[in-house]
Amino acid sequence: MTGWTWEYRGYDPDQERLRESLCTLGNGCFATRGALPECAADDVHYPGTYVAGCYDRLTTDVAGRRVENEDMVNLPNWLPLRFRLAGQRWLTPDTAEVLDHRQVLHLATGLLERRTRFALGEGRVLAVRQQRLVHMADPHLAALRTEFTVEGFTADLDVEAALDGDVSNSGVARYRDLDGRHLTRLHTGSVEPDTVWLRCRTRTSDVRIGMAARLSADVQVTDRHEGSRVHQRVRLSLRPGLSVTVDKTVALHTSRDPAISDPLDAAIDRIRAAPGFDELLERHLTAWDQLWRRAELDVPGEAGDILRLHLFHVLQTLSPHTADLDAGVPARGLHGEAYRGHVFWDELFVLPYLDLHFPEVSRALLRYRHRRLDRACAAARAIGRRGALYPWQSGSDGREETQRLHLNPRSGRWLPDHSRLQRHVGSAVAYNVWRYCEASGDAEFLHTKGAEMMLQIARFWADSASWDERLGRHRIRGVMGPDEYHDAYPDARQPGLDDNAYTNVTAAWVLARTLDVLRNLPEPRRRELAERNGLDEGEMEQWEDVSRTLHVPFHDGVISQFEGYGDLAELDWEGYRERYGDIRRLDRILEAEGDTVNRYKASKQADVLMLGFLFAPAELRFLFERLGHALDEDTWHRTVDHYLARTSHGSTLSGLVHGWVLARARRAEAWTYCQEALRGDIADLQGGTTGEGIHLGAMAGTLDLVQRGLTGLETREGALWLDPVPLPELSSYGFSLRYQGHWGVRLRLERGGLEVTVPPSDRSPIDIRLPDRTVSVQPGETCHLFLPD
Repeated sequence: MTGWTWEYRGYDPDQERLRESLCTLGNGCFATRGALPECAADDVHYPGTYVAGCYDRLTTDVAGRRVENEDMVNLPNWLPLRFRLAGQRWLTPDTAEVLDHRQVLHLATGLLERRTRFALGEGRVLAVRQQRLVHMADPHLAALRTEFTVEGFTADLDVEAALDGDVSNSGVARYRDLDGRHLTRLHTGSVEPDTVWLRCRTRTSDVRIGMAARLSADVQVTDRHEGSRVHQRVRLSLRPGLSVTVDKTVALHTSRDPAISDPLDAAIDRIRAAPGFDELLERHLTAWDQLWRRAELDVPGEAGDILRLHLFHVLQTLSPHTADLDAGVPARGLHGEAYRGHVFWDELFVLPYLDLHFPEVSRALLRYRHRRLDRACAAARAIGRRGALYPWQSGSDGREETQRLHLNPRSGRWLPDHSRLQRHVGSAVAYNVWRYCEASGDAEFLHTKGAEMMLQIARFWADSASWDERLGRHRIRGVMGPDEYHDAYPDARQPGLDDNAYTNVTAAWVLARTLDVLRNLPEPRRRELAERNGLDEGEMEQWEDVSRTLHVPFHDGVISQFEGYGDLAELDWEGYRERYGDIRRLDRILEAEGDTVNRYKASKQADVLMLGFLFAPAELRFLFERLGHALDEDTWHRTVDHYLARTSHGSTLSGLVHGWVLARARRAEAWTYCQEALRGDIADLQGGTTGEGIHLGAMAGTLDLVQRGLTGLETREGALWLDPVPLPELSSYGFSLRYQGHWGVRLRLERGGLEVTVPPSDRSPIDIRLPDRTVSVQPGETCHLFLPD
């Protein structure tokens, strides 16, 4: 880490997959992993290119069952560019002696630079320098510039570039029993002496893909067609100390693009119109400069360097170009094939950051959910419920994509997967709708699509709640919470748990908030919505009742993760740490031993404590009071301590949530968990998972921790509410944000002080509300506020 660069030195095959993920380049429409262009996919390298929202569904026989999987498709590989001395073998870091190797990710400019010096014997050296970009101004272009220089001899060098359609989804070892061959009907051709093309389709979703490549050099270019590949070759005459350059420019279109006719025609037209590398680079740099201005972040030290890397990858996955697409938030970015590219609840950690910088992107991601509202309503009907049941894993059309089986790599056994019972994803959708509208002031969205989604999600929760005469409360049975370790009671024949606290409290919030939204709608719109959805006052009264009477279990003076949690056995945590070291995936360890985590008070990640992440302390107390419980500070602190001692942090989101909760509680150990979240991907704390794709929710969540968590920032009632949390390890930081039409609002916090700058505009003043006072900042003003310790 050196400020605005991320550098790897030396060639290390064991680290190559990790580097490829963290050196991925993208533009919000497509991304390509940071693999070396001369290396093919094998156990060390995995080039992959992924287009946002491009999925395909296949069926495989596994463990005696027909397993259907929908994957984000690995598209034809545009990277290949290999080289060799004329008549000799092709050079790679795996087949030749490497004197020096460096990869540098330039965050400010979105460039990946590679420098390698190959020893060729008898004092001869070939130096290779490459610059790669996935264009941020034109979301359909990518380019690769390669400079060759020889030292100590004269030589002819063969260079071969290719478009390769012989690819599959095989980047995650535990999925390799599943069919990953998604491309079919591959054809190649030539347009001009320096331009070739490849076209294909996905096997079942029938997405058409067109790719065109132009190879530019000062010598003749020849081409060769070989099945699913098309090659271009040049022979360069190299002299000592004189660099020779080859540029490869690629255009990529699919039939899912807006305003598209034929993807191949579009790709060919675009590559013909594309300027040379230098001009492409200039436009690319301008686009990145504009992005960084909108997402300005100033945090000192190592934490600031890591946050900048996280922000870089968020912007590459979800850029302003994403606003034009029908795509969700892929949990592992466009960086690899883990989770098969599916959309989970990770938007819960991503959208709060985007809301205050790129609200148009947040709106587009919420529209992805709205387009699938009918499918969610069908899913609810299929289990005999009203309203909308959003899937735990979503892909192309919004059906449930969660697998029925999953593989435990420790035991080699395929096991039932019940995680589709995590029905709380609907609450996350409703939460994101509300937070987006509060931050952006987008009343139109709230009154239309937002209200429609919230209504159907609230309806599902009300219909899922059953009255328990003995308790005198409503209950939600047969679900899973965010913890994910517990999917059933010990020795139970059926999966599911009753009264998960997180599920019930967030359901109560959805019901109450939706009632507020409906009551505040303009009367004509409220009438339309009620008529279209068959909503009447009787149903709304039921929502009010359920929102106040949902059961929240307690044990030993703390909130129970679910009903019966307090009766589970205690785990020998120290014993398991001594035996296994890393016990983050305790569920796999216990299953391999013939045991089950369902028997123990043990959590994979934050569950009950997620409530302290979503809701500020005052709002959380109000929610519990509304449910008939007094949640005082002591009870909450006991609850935090209880789960801190019983969580294995088998998810990168866990450290983030715990850091956030502890910071809000002003606990000294908050920074330890914040660092865990910051280092989750760069140190690959989950043991090999980063090489399969970055953890986008954790990356965006660390940004939001600085933006909202440490500042106590809330957007509500038409004002910015701030209640900064003093964190000694991060006592000085600043950022800009976009709030209800104000672009570039700057906040800077120093020990004991807050500075707010509102750029000149014709907008109304911004109200800043602190715990002890309210100030109004006019456009064009800077306000300095004293903050007592």
